[in-house]
Amino acid sequence: MNNSSPLYLCIDQGGHASRALVFEENGQVVASAEAPINTLRPQPQWVEHDAEALLESVQSVIHEVCAQLGSGTTRLLTAGLATQRSSIVCWDSISGKPLSPVISWQDTRNAEWLAELNLDEKSVREQTGLRASPHYGASKLRWCLDHISDVQLAEREGRLACGPLASFLVFRLTQERSYLCDPCNAARTLLWDLCSKDWSPTLAKTFGLGSVNLPSSVPNRYAYGTLTITGTEIPLTVVTGDQSAAPFAFGQPKPDTIFINVGTGAFLQQLAVNGKYGNEKLLSSIAWWDQSDIYFTQEGTVNGAGAAISRMAQALNFEEETIFEHIEQWLGMNDTRPLFLNGIAGLGSPYWISDFNNRFVGTGRSEEKMAAVVESVIFLIVRNLVEMQSYQNSVRQVVISGGLAAIDGLCQSIADLSGLRVARSQIQEATARGLAFLLAGKPSSWGKGEFEFFYPRVNAQLHDRYESWLGYMESNVT
Repeated sequence: MNNSSPLYLCIDQGGHASRALVFEENGQVVASAEAPINTLRPQPQWVEHDAEALLESVQSVIHEVCAQLGSGTTRLLTAGLATQRSSIVCWDSISGKPLSPVISWQDTRNAEWLAELNLDEKSVREQTGLRASPHYGASKLRWCLDHISDVQLAEREGRLACGPLASFLVFRLTQERSYLCDPCNAARTLLWDLCSKDWSPTLAKTFGLGSVNLPSSVPNRYAYGTLTITGTEIPLTVVTGDQSAAPFAFGQPKPDTIFINVGTGAFLQQLAVNGKYGNEKLLSSIAWWDQSDIYFTQEGTVNGAGAAISRMAQALNFEEETIFEHIEQWLGMNDTRPLFLNGIAGLGSPYWISDFNNRFVGTGRSEEKMAAVVESVIFLIVRNLVEMQSYQNSVRQVVISGGLAAIDGLCQSIADLSGLRVARSQIQEATARGLAFLLAGKPSSWGKGEFEFFYPRVNAQLHDRYESWLGYMESNVT
């Protein structure tokens, strides 16, 4: 480590843990810390976190990495924050006290209310790039206003603050108590207009949120405020979404590459060549906006990736660690495993069904069923890859990252079914690394790391299972 070079503090708040990593300008990690967070599921379709406990986990990892740096803390030039998109919080604008839990992006508790609005999908998509889905923030905020008395009282008394999780963390972490929102998190609320790059009064009124004081909309690179850590003041200058940062992990992304980050969910992104994409089965997302650049992506979402494995491991009485010890063997078995129709946490693109009936087609041993669950994640990813290529067919490769990318059989199966080369980085922290690249100003010296490649192979049995699975899925979503 160069003892005089600047350092960059990257805070990554994800669905399973809060992390803090410190990077040098070339992409080298010099300190890191992680703290798990609890996920609560008090009712079916409800997924939430305790807001104060989540904040404390973020504060703890920040202090831990600074303790690791010691006197090197003074070399921290700036800090960045990446958070779960679509998760929302309500809090008191005077005290900062949370008035609601963090309602997770996986949560679909207000799906019925949203369906009754009977929104014009075309109009919603043109403005927001999204589908009218309960996964996004607007219906969650409406639920809080309709069901939480502390939120209702705060609104009446003019002290309600609410918005994406990122805004709550910025408010509580900065000296200035900044009430701001970056575009990548704002765009996951169904309230933010991609063209005007600001909150839409029309959409706010549509969701019954016209009277709510939302955070000021600002670019990803902005003076968000000041963090004070052990007496050192560090400017917070970049805020973004976790999946928005991931494609930048290996430097400037290229339009001929589809980036897949596979964790709790799986998110596929491809850089738009000429502005926003128009495939109505996918999302048009904003990935970055500063004073000089703006990037849009077409995006596919698989809500039930790691979430599906966790849920079904519990249902089949497996320890999750056991699954990862044996999944390569199970995937490689020449068995007559069942198929799993996977809509856990809601079926995402290209089908968009919030309350899909998850089920097995066929029977098998418990390990065969777990192989089918993992295979369903592969199949949903490939279905999205096909959709993305149908609209933008100049795709050369897939770059995959995230915890589930460590499964060789998953990477190889994606290559076999898609016909694309799959490149897996040895670097797993794609969100924090992409955040660091953006925070450091996209340096040309950024190290891309080493990759392992999976090339397409002939696998007739896998193709047959995929076609059978696809037939069942298509017949069940129409």
